[in-house]
Amino acid sequence: MTAVEPAEAASGPPPRHRIELAALQGTWRHELALFRRYWRSQSFASMFEPTFMMLAFGYGFGSLMAVIGDYRYLDFVGTGMVGTAALFTSVFPGMFNAYIRRVFQHTYDAMLATPLDVHELVTGEVTWIAAKSSVYGCAPLIVAMAFGLDPSAGMLLVPLIVFVTALGFGLLGMWTSTIVPSINSFDYVITGVVTPLFLVAGTFFPISALPGWVHVAAQFNPLLHCVELVRHAVFGVRPLADAGHFGVLLLFAALMWVLAVRGMRRRLIG
Repeated sequence: MTAVEPAEAASGPPPRHRIELAALQGTWRHELALFRRYWRSQSFASMFEPTFMMLAFGYGFGSLMAVIGDYRYLDFVGTGMVGTAALFTSVFPGMFNAYIRRVFQHTYDAMLATPLDVHELVTGEVTWIAAKSSVYGCAPLIVAMAFGLDPSAGMLLVPLIVFVTALGFGLLGMWTSTIVPSINSFDYVITGVVTPLFLVAGTFFPISALPGWVHVAAQFNPLLHCVELVRHAVFGVRPLADAGHFGVLLLFAALMWVLAVRGMRRRLIG
């Protein structure tokens, strides 16, 4: 035995960079056990809040403007609210669940005591959030269909669009949970980040109606690209434009994954 070997043993094994399926399965089993206890309250808030907003705006403004562009206003809002549902059902769990489990409950400390690395923990948590969002995000679309929206084959793509969108926003929430000094600081994030993203996404009115500089800035809003993808999936796919929209969502999710993993590793391991 050489003199180098004890030092190597003391330093521990090198960090793993791959994501093992068993690690994701363990994280999902933990989430499923919690979901079985709280699915009623979680599902009610996640599915019905966007639906109530859709009905309020669709029928409220719809009584003033029956058509916007080539769409019935209710159809326009119904497809747009899918993106809003994806945002709300991903960024808020990403923020609050991650902060509470890391700071108050120390759930993540217990999980990392198992053969689980930080990047696997983050990936398992956010894919669970995105999977739930892909189901909840279809609620406004189903309601819109009940009120006259014609079904189409492209609607089958909506869960995938919502899943990728929710990945990015769930990771944004997790990363935010690592940089705020206290849970009360989320008020700044909700007011200064989430609300503008929600309002300037083409959900209730076309982005083209906004001033030029706002129109340009809105192109950097991932939620806008989600809304455009959903509308194209429902009313007619545009392959070239949709490839660009989907690429933006993938890039956003990849960037947020890197930031969320780095932030969690810094907070949990140092």
